[in-house]
Amino acid sequence: MGALRRGTSAVLPALLLGGCLIPGGRDDYAAPPPPPAPRQVEEPVRRDVDENVRTLPAPPPAWVARPVTPDARTIPSSTYTVQPGDNLRRIADRTGAASEAIARENDLAAPYTIFAGQRLSIPGGRWHLVREGQTGIAIARAYGVEWSRIVDANRLTEPYILRTGQRVLIPGDAARGPSRAERAAAFRLDIDDLVTGSQPAIAENAAPAKPVATAKRVLPSTAAVAEPTRISGGFQWPVAGGRILRRFGPGASGERNDGIKIAVPLQTPVTAAADGVVAYAGSDIPSLGGLVILKHGSRLTSVYGHAGQLLVQRGQAVKRGQTIALSGDTGAANQPELHFEIRDGRTPVDPLTRLPRR
Repeated sequence: MGALRRGTSAVLPALLLGGCLIPGGRDDYAAPPPPPAPRQVEEPVRRDVDENVRTLPAPPPAWVARPVTPDARTIPSSTYTVQPGDNLRRIADRTGAASEAIARENDLAAPYTIFAGQRLSIPGGRWHLVREGQTGIAIARAYGVEWSRIVDANRLTEPYILRTGQRVLIPGDAARGPSRAERAAAFRLDIDDLVTGSQPAIAENAAPAKPVATAKRVLPSTAAVAEPTRISGGFQWPVAGGRILRRFGPGASGERNDGIKIAVPLQTPVTAAADGVVAYAGSDIPSLGGLVILKHGSRLTSVYGHAGQLLVQRGQAVKRGQTIALSGDTGAANQPELHFEIRDGRTPVDPLTRLPRR
């Protein structure tokens, strides 16, 4: 079982290098020499997945289907004198900075009233213009910057859906470029990346797609999905029975555990701990193997890892107690178990404080 449990890594190119056909020739002349081979770009573009996880047919995730070109505009800090008819959006278009950042820089509050002749401070930096379908994960990979740093730099909040035409600040020194370690970190996904950076961008006045009722209807990966606004009821245990192998918090060696691990037999039904919408179903985090993430509203998220079989799709609405997966020993699990988390916003909380006592 141990050997079969380990997944392999799938390699995806970050960009397609155009090839050349070397012309064939007649025997009476020498063919021209081939052009020099294109320079290989060393980028950690591996998309690690656990291939031992059984999943439903689904399109590739949006950050794979819609890669990002790193074409951010770098501007210096400056001042701008408001012209008649200006608004923050127009000033953002003229200067290249984000309208939200300009408002913060100048202590402007909604409805962001400005006056002709007013002088505004324009924050400098690298500003990426978001296009339709782009995800935070893909933007982070394009610039070799961890998505969590971009979230913090732009003070992004729930529901973490980017809008077409929005500008996001890319932290770091554009002239220096990311180090190999920084770029590798940008390509490593964690739960926070999937919770905050996996939704594709949509038009400013567009609404996210409504969740579907069944896994038979698959939403395109480039469609943003609406999430519940508030949780309905409380949480229940995601598996019947089982023994807690590891509790929430730091371990004996100082390693952090953001949830609890429950020992269960193989193929034990894993059920939704509360009503919600599937935000992610896949195996892109190697250590967690088969993984389902549910959004419940009220800033609450639940996470289910090490599954051997996934029974739901991204964008599917589920009810508390509905089977969403079957337990397994995938990822870094050494035995059949379930990794279970509850998060309040971006912060993991001890699930035992939210679950009923057994």
